[in-house]
Amino acid sequence: MAKTVKPYKDSKLGKKEQVTQMFDNISTNYDGLNRVISLGIDVKWRKKVVAIVGKNNPKQILDIATGTGDLAIMMAQNLNPDKVIGLDISPGMLEVGKQKINKERLSDKIEMMVGDSEDMPFKDNTFDAITVSFGVRNFANLNKGLQEIARVLKPSGVLVILETSNPTKFPFKQGYKIYTNFILPTIGKLFSKDKVAYTYLSESANSFPFGPAFNNILQKNGFTNTVHEPVTFGSATIYTAKK
Repeated sequence: MAKTVKPYKDSKLGKKEQVTQMFDNISTNYDGLNRVISLGIDVKWRKKVVAIVGKNNPKQILDIATGTGDLAIMMAQNLNPDKVIGLDISPGMLEVGKQKINKERLSDKIEMMVGDSEDMPFKDNTFDAITVSFGVRNFANLNKGLQEIARVLKPSGVLVILETSNPTKFPFKQGYKIYTNFILPTIGKLFSKDKVAYTYLSESANSFPFGPAFNNILQKNGFTNTVHEPVTFGSATIYTAKK
């Protein structure tokens, strides 16, 4: 099971509240810093997610932990859905996303909504596809969040998750550890006004279950046909599952 890692170790707030506070704090420079930290590779990963989602020709899509809406925008532009709902607990991130959506003239396709992935305001069997991009490791209760996803996903629908993972082969394993433990937090401290945010992001990435271990968690929470595809030497993994 996933180890509980929180952004602010001296805070009495729960993980959910801390994650909300953290993303609100870093929302204004998140996109630019994210491109630098990932060397732009995250864009390529999201394109792979869009291609997988597109195989189902979905009309109703839910993007959980949508952040500033990168994946929601990409799906709206490329998959011709009737509606994409971007759900996130951080109003700050959503506000940045809304500006991007207006700029792309996609307000009629994408709805950004403040909401909790563990208690969503949607009816059972609503969505043809559900995506989560770098968000499941921020769930306060992973099992509850996945069960809620299963509830609102149609029986014929697909779940696609993009999440960090740890390379297992030399020399990528060693290089990844150096990068996430030292370089990433240093960059975050230099360029982000929240000095602990990127330390949390690296710690949560290093401690989160991946590959077959995460497939097992998906299967225990209502999913089948689970497939995982490591990308970029295993520094991230794309998971596909059916209800």
